[in-house]
Parts: sequence; C-alpha cells; structure tokens
Amino acid sequence: MNDGPEWFAPRRYGYGAGLPISWQGWAVTLGFLAFAFAVSLFFRDRVLVTIALMVPAFITFVTIVVKTTRGGWRWRWGDDD
Repeated sequence: MNDGPEWFAPRRYGYGAGLPISWQGWAVTLGFLAFAFAVSLFFRDRVLVTIALMVPAFITFVTIVVKTTRGGWRWRWGDDD
C-alpha cells in the first residue's frame, strides 16, 4: 500500500499501529518517550510550557508512525493481510 519504510506493524484489530518492527521504529519510540520524560521532569511546575513542547512532539511522532506503518492505517478485523 505504501512504498516507504516499514518501521511499525499494523494493529491486528482496530485502527492504528502496533509495536515497532525495526530498529528505526524503536529508536523513534524511545526518543519520543525520553523527550516526554525529560520535558515532564524539567518543566513539572510549568504546565503551559510542558503542553507547548509536548503537542508538537506528539503530532510529529504520530505523523512518523502513520507514514511508516506497514500497510498504512485502516480498520482491521483480524484477518491476515
């Protein structure tokens, strides 16, 4: 369906992506989690700064996951593709 890289597996049931299936997917996921942890640690008393940093990071992460999921994002009923 997509000709790009395949870093994440599709979910078997429902809509979206599952776990990473390549080192690039794991690197992106762990990088996002490390960034989220650092932002929440350093800016724990400044909620608006935390939100201002996390919203663009989350949108970027989800965009990468959407573009690199094998078979793209679509509703799945558990059938093999």
